[in-house]
Amino acid sequence: MSVAGADDIADLGPPPERVVVDVAQGNLLLDGGHLAGVIDFGTCGVGDPSCDLAVAWTLLTVDGRRVFRERLSVDDATWARGRGWALWKTLVTYAAAPADSEAAVNSRRILDEIFGEYPDGGQSAGPTPRGRGRERR
Repeated sequence: MSVAGADDIADLGPPPERVVVDVAQGNLLLDGGHLAGVIDFGTCGVGDPSCDLAVAWTLLTVDGRRVFRERLSVDDATWARGRGWALWKTLVTYAAAPADSEAAVNSRRILDEIFGEYPDGGQSAGPTPRGRGRERR
């Protein structure tokens, strides 16, 4: 069994960057509708910057997300990983939320935002199981 050396690891993706990890509504300070500061740096570290993009789906509108992405000049792969982070965070929250609680309602809204970016709204039927939904010819 071979183990990747330090030179091999560098080829696995973009270099890590400083990340906040918990860019969330409660950790953003606004002044007159503009970002004035970010608090709660307990999870800061070095890693994939896409984790800090989850706020695009958890907080921003469709138009806000477009402007956010344009201003950051985020490539497609990083944007997709950010959407994955948003999906993961939302599913974890939704799974623990009591039915019809504010957390559950907000989680469903975020899932709608995420799935809304797909042409079919995330409603792809996929393959139909044999004997169901198909008429024999």
